[in-house]
Amino acid sequence: MNIHIETDRLILRDMEEYDVEGIFALDSDPDVHEYLGKNPITTMKQAREVIDYVRNQYKKHGIGRWAVIDKKTNDFIGWSGLKFETTVREEFDYYDLGYRFRKKYWGKGIATETAIASLKYGFEKLKLDEISGAADVDNLASNKILQKVGLKYVETFNYEGIPHHWYTLKRSEWLEINSHH
Repeated sequence: MNIHIETDRLILRDMEEYDVEGIFALDSDPDVHEYLGKNPITTMKQAREVIDYVRNQYKKHGIGRWAVIDKKTNDFIGWSGLKFETTVREEFDYYDLGYRFRKKYWGKGIATETAIASLKYGFEKLKLDEISGAADVDNLASNKILQKVGLKYVETFNYEGIPHHWYTLKRSEWLEINSHH
């Protein structure tokens, strides 16, 4: 098991084949997909395809979303972390900060906790120059998290016909914010 980050409450590790039930619970929920194109998955086969896709990202780009596991219960909460994104912005590829969690874990600060840990990993371990994030303009929670962890609003752009806010954080800015810790 490849663990990348441990926080007080959580383990962030590679997504594995055995996460299929957790992925199904996450991605079959219409509420989870409210701002993701409203197209939840309906089969275990699709859940397996999600995992294959993520694991392929690890091979191809050396990074991809990580499974987020509750330390106490060993429960699959969802995923968080960085992804080398090639389709969201037509003009450029970038490292994307993202997160998606099962509904029962919403509002517990998990997105913030994992986002901060992912930024640290991206800037310190991977030495990335910049990490970005995008959120549907109506997804208030996600927009709030991206701002809270230090990303700065740049512009609004259309993704699949829907307006999204675009945020980015440079390594130099991150180092400045975190130099007093």
